[in-house]
Amino acid sequence: MAVAPLLSLFLLAIFTFADAGSIGVNYGRIANNLPSPSKVVNLIKSQGIHRVKVYDTDPAVLKSLAGSGIKVTVDLPNELLSAAAKKQSFAYKWVERNVAVYHPHTQIEAIAVGNEVFVDPKNTTGFLVPAMKNLHQALVKFNLHSDIKISSPVALSALQSSYPSSAGSFRTELIEPVFKPMFELLRQTGSYLMVNAYPYFAYESNSDVISLDYALFRENPGVPDGGNGLRYFSLFDAQIDAVFAAMSAMKYDDIPLVVTETGWPSKGDENEVGASVENAAAYNGNLVKRILTGAGTPLRPKADLTVFLFALFNENNKNGPSSERNYGLFYPNQQKVYNVPFTAEDLKDYRDKQSPVTGDVGGGQVRVSTPTNGSVSGQTWCVASDVGKERLQVALDYACGEGGADCRSIQPGSTCYDPNTVEAHASFAFNSYYQKTGRAAGSCYFGGAAHTVTQPPKYGKCEFPTGY
Repeated sequence: MAVAPLLSLFLLAIFTFADAGSIGVNYGRIANNLPSPSKVVNLIKSQGIHRVKVYDTDPAVLKSLAGSGIKVTVDLPNELLSAAAKKQSFAYKWVERNVAVYHPHTQIEAIAVGNEVFVDPKNTTGFLVPAMKNLHQALVKFNLHSDIKISSPVALSALQSSYPSSAGSFRTELIEPVFKPMFELLRQTGSYLMVNAYPYFAYESNSDVISLDYALFRENPGVPDGGNGLRYFSLFDAQIDAVFAAMSAMKYDDIPLVVTETGWPSKGDENEVGASVENAAAYNGNLVKRILTGAGTPLRPKADLTVFLFALFNENNKNGPSSERNYGLFYPNQQKVYNVPFTAEDLKDYRDKQSPVTGDVGGGQVRVSTPTNGSVSGQTWCVASDVGKERLQVALDYACGEGGADCRSIQPGSTCYDPNTVEAHASFAFNSYYQKTGRAAGSCYFGGAAHTVTQPPKYGKCEFPTGY
């Protein structure tokens, strides 16, 4: 049975954008056939994109972004790390000439100090944190430190372990000299960790053991993580939670995370498994849907992630395999390579060619149930997620109203009124809707406020039905 279209539209309306993440795009320019910066800015604005990340501080680009309302992340290239680390005066001059002269008319919100420094063949790792500190001091000097954050994009190769996600840890040789002082700086300045995450790379190298549906946010059985008791329904979630787990192991749970690069190639060489237009459209489209509908990760269900898609254009001068030149969302002529939503409005008309994971996972948050005497093989129930009383109340009101859930049992004096909590009442209402729709895909979602369980829920003396 299909989920009522009104439910999807309603939930898109109530859970974006205040309770959701945001989508940005990387504007790379390693090409000789791209439109002018002013045309690119118009293209970005026309798509409803409000964030962009660039890989330098090109004056033409930054001037074109002035007055656009687009938030900008600029980059200090790896080759300048040494100078920025060794001389505070260099950091002052760089910020003055490349940031202060443009901000705030060009709304610069962050400086990415280097890019994937740990894999830089020129071995610039030792300069990273000193450069970050000097650049922050430069921001303080120009009174920009409240508006502009300092961070550095980290590749997943910085992890010593990433599977299972609960065992996530950073490479031992980087913890003391780099990550500890970096995290202290991020904490002190109210900044965030930048992470570049590409499920495509993991899938392409391990397509014999990683399912394509798992990599593309589509319906799949999920992968259990015995370490944290969660089941993962997307490779993206698993990768990001591995980073969260690594941060947690170092006692830096309070630092947010921004995904500064992620994407999927629309074309590749014969040996590049999975590189296709269909897969790229599915990955980016389903990812945007997840982010804009307020779903965090299984380990951090309340995390409102900001994600920058890679990349705006196909870049014909990039080295490497064919895939490197085919990550673009647009051709240089500004035509879309494939249809992908960027806004909540776009999502109303978005449909993956196959059924994406939306409802049954509640942002991926499904706890793995250990069979007990109370478990019922093959049965599932829909219950409230830990997303806060306000979001639960909105979803509860819908379920008992337009959703048509049978909420008589949670009225005062009825069998399931106690415990009189929003979580208990929402769980009953969500499950009523879920069971009435025949447990259809998408019917246990409620904007990320619900998830399924495999054991009968227990709230006081209330019994949850398994069918109508």
